[in-house]
Order: sequence, then structure tokens, then C-alpha cells
Amino acid sequence: MPTTPLVLLSVACAQVGVAVARTLFDEVGPTGVLLLRLGVAALVFALLVRPRVWSWSAAAWRSTALLGVFSAGLNLLTYLALSIAPQGIVVTASFVGPLVLSVVQTRRPADLLWALLAGTGVVLLGLRTGVDVPLAGLLLALAAGGCGAGYIMCSARVGKDVPGLGGLAVSFAVGALIVLPFGAAGAGEALRDPGLVPGLLAVALLSSVVPYALELVALRRMPTRVFGVLMSLQPAAAAVAGLLILDQRLGPAPIAALLLVTAASIGVTRQRPDRPPPQS
Repeated sequence: MPTTPLVLLSVACAQVGVAVARTLFDEVGPTGVLLLRLGVAALVFALLVRPRVWSWSAAAWRSTALLGVFSAGLNLLTYLALSIAPQGIVVTASFVGPLVLSVVQTRRPADLLWALLAGTGVVLLGLRTGVDVPLAGLLLALAAGGCGAGYIMCSARVGKDVPGLGGLAVSFAVGALIVLPFGAAGAGEALRDPGLVPGLLAVALLSSVVPYALELVALRRMPTRVFGVLMSLQPAAAAVAGLLILDQRLGPAPIAALLLVTAASIGVTRQRPDRPPPQS
């Protein structure tokens, strides 16, 4: 099967999962939904991967725990932002963190243009605070982007220190433990209502299990540069999912910001040299 449709399906699943999660916030709360999502994902990956944690080095445990911390921060801040701001705006603003990381790492002259484009997008969102964009939502999304940059750096380290997907399984468990004090009450309430269980399972599968599985398969046969370009469609997919599932309509300025950040992400990614895909 061609790999491009796998990545596009991963993007679609992830953003549909975010939109479905948002529909459960009123009953379970953002932290309750997140706790159950991370807990289910950790359980599924642990059963599928069965990591041999007893053989890990101290460095492997440190990098995996740090990945779990950044994962919890990224998701917690994103869900809190989603509770007060449209999905397309949240994903667009949070995309700036990984984009800045890419610009810093590549240091090519043309990257200044992409950084300016992304900065212009953020300024456009900032100018609309109080109108299309709540200021608190924008700040939470930008903070989530910072955690996203840390998550990317830790993911690379875990890939070196831990074989297979064992680090991913444990990092989900660490993230769930961090979110536990904030989401225990909402999660407990949800488990007492069987009607909420299908939606919560859908969130865990669509937001975590399915995207990671699809991306793993795709990266085995696709250059990372092409993969990065396709993943740059996340803000657009978020806007579409927000419109279709949550009836969130974005104005001209947020749409322009979305396009600028997406263009900057594609520009930076296309100039990045390919790394060989992992061997299967």
C-alpha cells in the first residue's frame, strides 16, 4: 500500500480524535478525558509491545520518563486550550514550537523567511485575541508548542536508548501518572457512566494508538522530509475537524494565520535533508 495515504489517514484520525475529545469535556472535563486517553493508550501499547523494562539502563529510564513529562505537558496544555479556543487555532499556535525547533536546528539562510511567516501567523492570532481567539487559549497553545518541541527532542533520545516501541508504552504510562491528580475525579465519573465509554475509547484509539501505528508503518518506507511535509497539514486538518464535528468556524485572520504557519512548516521541512528510514 502507498505510504502517503497512511500518513494522511494518521493526520485525519488524530484531529478527529481531538474533536471527539472536545465533545466529552462538558461531562468528563479536559483532564479526565486526557487521563483515560493516556491510560488506555499505555495499556494497549504495553500489551502489544511488552517492553522488557527490567533490562533497561538508567539512561533509558531517564529519557523515557522525560518523554512522559513532555507528553503530559503537551497534551494537558492542549486540552486546556481546546476547552476555551477553537481547535484549528489551538493546533496552529501549538505547531509553532516544533517549527521553531526545526528552524534552530537547520540554520539555513532561507529559514529566516519561514520563521517570519510563522511569526506573522502568531501575530495575526494575537491581534484577534478577545474576538476570535481567547488570550488564555492562545497562551496555553503556545506553551503546548514549547512542550511539543521538548517532546520531539526526547523522542529522538528515546529512539536511541530504547529498542522498539517500549519507550513509547512507558512514556504513556508516565504521562498518565502525571495527569492522574488532575483528572482522577472526571475519569472516575466517566467510568460510572457506560454511555461515555465508547467515546472515550474512540478518543484513545484515534488520538494515540492508530496514528502512531500508521506513522510507524509509513516511516519504514518514506523519507522523513516527505513525512514532515505531510504532517504539516495538521493545522488544516484541525480546522476541518473543528468545523465538521464541533461547528467551529474560523474568521479570515485565523485562516490566514493557519496558512502562514502551515506554509512555514512545509518550507522548513522541504529543506531538511532526508534521513534514511528505520529498518524493519
